[in-house]
Amino acid sequence: MLLKDKVIFLTGGSKGIGFECAKKYAEAGAKVMIVSNDAPSLATALSELGESHSAVFCDISNAEDVANAIDYTLLTYGKIDVIHNNAGIAHPSKPLHETGADEWDHLFNTNLKGIYHTTKSGLNALIHSQGCILNTSSLVGEIGQENHAVYAATKGAVNALTKSMALDYARHKIRVNAVAPAGVWTQMLEDWGREQDDVAGIRKYLDGIHALGYCPSGDVIADVCVFLVSSQARFITGVIMPVSGGAELGYRRTNE
Repeated sequence: MLLKDKVIFLTGGSKGIGFECAKKYAEAGAKVMIVSNDAPSLATALSELGESHSAVFCDISNAEDVANAIDYTLLTYGKIDVIHNNAGIAHPSKPLHETGADEWDHLFNTNLKGIYHTTKSGLNALIHSQGCILNTSSLVGEIGQENHAVYAATKGAVNALTKSMALDYARHKIRVNAVAPAGVWTQMLEDWGREQDDVAGIRKYLDGIHALGYCPSGDVIADVCVFLVSSQARFITGVIMPVSGGAELGYRRTNE
């Protein structure tokens, strides 16, 4: 069990990639604190994970909420070994000039400022445990994405932040890495698909952009996350790990 007795603070852990990570972390022996601002999904996720795990309602864009969630985790488990900053949003699907200021702020406050809050509140616990931080980024942070300028900008910022944090916290033996999927079938991606012009063709398109020929489910990403937060990755830091089926080799735009 790669993560036996580890305590993982997992934002956005009640749905999508986050919940797949929660299940894999639990299978690997960790105790998981699921953090989300969606109360119904928190209850559903916790009922599936079991009583050795916990959940807390929290808006990661709110500093006080995050500080309280970190305190609750420490009160419940006595330590934190991993902070996995997974919570994020991709909407709206728009080019930059059509994006409103409030939409810009919502994307940056969720996808980026949440990492600021968890690090500010949780760093001392990680110093004590010589733990690690994992950020969920996206391949679009490296290659861009049509009609998602602000989302791509947040993920590019996550990548730069990950590398800088790795340098800053290496002296505390804290590793900081990111995982960068391309397409992953989650509810968020299903919602995104419905916003596109060719809804019927979106599944074929998403299969086609991956060199391995299919768009995966979240468990594919979760397996890599287990590795990155485990001792098997003990000499890996500052890495943006693509888990993308080769999509970074070039998004294909043909209808093959």
